[in-house]
Amino acid sequence: MANSETRRPPKAEALARAKTREVTAEDGELRLDRWFKRHFPELGHGRLEKLLRTGQVRVDGARVKAGHRLAPGQRIRVPPIGPAPAAAKHRPPPKPSPVSDADAWALRKSVLYMDDDVLAINKPAGLAVQGGTGTRRHLDGMLDALKLGARERPRLVHRLDRDTSGVLVLARNVNAAAWLGREFQGRNVRKLYWALVVGRPPRDEGQVEMALAKRPTRGGGERVAADDDGKPAVTRYKVIEALGPRAAWLALMPLTGRTHQIRAHCAAIGTPIVGDGKFGGARAFMQGEGIGRQMHLHARAIELPMPGGTRRRITAPLPEHMAETWRLFGFDVHAHADDDPFAEAPERRGR
Repeated sequence: MANSETRRPPKAEALARAKTREVTAEDGELRLDRWFKRHFPELGHGRLEKLLRTGQVRVDGARVKAGHRLAPGQRIRVPPIGPAPAAAKHRPPPKPSPVSDADAWALRKSVLYMDDDVLAINKPAGLAVQGGTGTRRHLDGMLDALKLGARERPRLVHRLDRDTSGVLVLARNVNAAAWLGREFQGRNVRKLYWALVVGRPPRDEGQVEMALAKRPTRGGGERVAADDDGKPAVTRYKVIEALGPRAAWLALMPLTGRTHQIRAHCAAIGTPIVGDGKFGGARAFMQGEGIGRQMHLHARAIELPMPGGTRRRITAPLPEHMAETWRLFGFDVHAHADDDPFAEAPERRGR
């Protein structure tokens, strides 16, 4: 009788045997559910959701959702997983599509910079960086094509939206992944974006400070929206050229790294990015021959701190659909090719 009275309930017993795992640089930017899929493939999504609902899985001591985006250095509490249910044991995880010769060639052609530690490519618009529900073709599944003589496959250290083109930095070895992960997490990397927006901002330069939060949708997904209780988000912008009140070419520098931050902030000041129906609705699609319906947002440049105290700036040319619109509007890319519109302005970073 005494033993039965002092025995801990199953949940408490599981929590007592829980272990803590630290998120590595290689796993930084992964969603929590994909982290578990990578390290605990025997744990099905339904079981993970139950562990999250009951608070048995936590990140840095806090309850989170399956879609929580991880960062290097965070600590994940992992209770005993146990064997997978019989029905799930024989269900193989979905595999990414094999890398075609055409994809491998295109990726190698997209390389902008390479040394022993760092590889930078010009990611095409429309290519997802990581897989998700129904996404079998993604960059993460093609990284073997970018080994380029290295012993290890390159590792993701940050990401871009599927429909955003431009500079994407990869680490060529585990040590570089740890170093780059710290630099991106510590906001020591300067990012410059170019965008075409509908209309013209109220001022030719300014700073948008609007907290953002992820909210669940009826379909089980998430959307990003303004929320005073959300995470601080800060984006600096400057008009480079404008087509009267109809459209403007903006330079943008995010001082924080929230999901869809630039897209949400551009829409918030009344100038949605051309082609961004998610945040701009029907207004985001400009009428006129030669104006594509793809999103006109491009990661133009990244400036990285390098070993030895130097910094390196890597730039990416516009994708063809944006270059065609630039030609149509008469915007002069060459005149602004080396511009850093925010070089003189003091930085105010959100936390």
